[in-house]
Amino acid sequence: MYDVIVIGSGPAGLTAAIYACRANLKVLCIAGGPTVDDSYRLPGGQLMLTTTVENFPGFPDGILGPNLMLQMRKQAEKFGAEFIDDNVTSINFSGRPLKVFIGDTGYEGKAVIIATGAKAKWLGIPSEKRLRGKGVSACATCDGFLFKDKEVVVIGGGDVAMEDSLYLTFMCKKVTVVHRRDKLRASPIMQKRAMKNPKIFWVWDTVVDEILGSTRVEGIRLKNVKTGNVTELKTDGVFLSIGHEPDTAFLKGHVDLDEKGYVVKKENTMTSVPGVFTAGDVHDHRYRQAVTAAGFGCQAAVDAQKFVESFD
Repeated sequence: MYDVIVIGSGPAGLTAAIYACRANLKVLCIAGGPTVDDSYRLPGGQLMLTTTVENFPGFPDGILGPNLMLQMRKQAEKFGAEFIDDNVTSINFSGRPLKVFIGDTGYEGKAVIIATGAKAKWLGIPSEKRLRGKGVSACATCDGFLFKDKEVVVIGGGDVAMEDSLYLTFMCKKVTVVHRRDKLRASPIMQKRAMKNPKIFWVWDTVVDEILGSTRVEGIRLKNVKTGNVTELKTDGVFLSIGHEPDTAFLKGHVDLDEKGYVVKKENTMTSVPGVFTAGDVHDHRYRQAVTAAGFGCQAAVDAQKFVESFD
């Protein structure tokens, strides 16, 4: 019997584990494991797929994403957190104690913190994965500064793509939006703002056929979906802004999710199930930053501590 079971080991999960351990609770962190695409429930979360992180407080010279997560995990282990590098396959939140399963092996907890995060949606082309962190990014807020005075491409046509494009104009020389349709899906006000910005240029009815470059992004090959014409565009970076997908499939029918699959918070960080809490990108589709995820991890641990005390 554990006091708290944390599912996920990104900034939210590891911060939750650190805080829960320091509250003298017995903590199990189910960290995740390799999957088909090596990106879902990856131990350490999405920061394991990044290079230099320059906006996490305390590291004026930046820190590699994997190194940051390794340090956070060591800190959690130092305070007594137990880790299992595997994936949760099923859960049972219908009674007490709460039950979490890895295959046929079950683990019981007085409280559970869901911190499985969300992954960016990718195009699914080999060059995209090969150049990830080498000019290909899914986070303009995280990586935009690395492209100061450079030319970049944003893929997408929704509000997120417009927000990313406008943000990138503050540091980039030129931002080209590539959209597969002839009109945007973004809200009218976001479309208006983007259309008025002189740094933003548009390529319509077009999809990315390939990202070009050997060790870094050098350009993209584009295909017009109406004419079939193939062209190449020189660029220093490619930002994917086609949405995110929370890792919540295993939660359906157990806790309330919104229409996009994100966990719904009912009271502070508690979900629709008493004793089940949530932290990080698995519920936060607005900020999606390592530091905000860590903050939510702290909140969830504090809420879980109070719940466990009442449980006893």
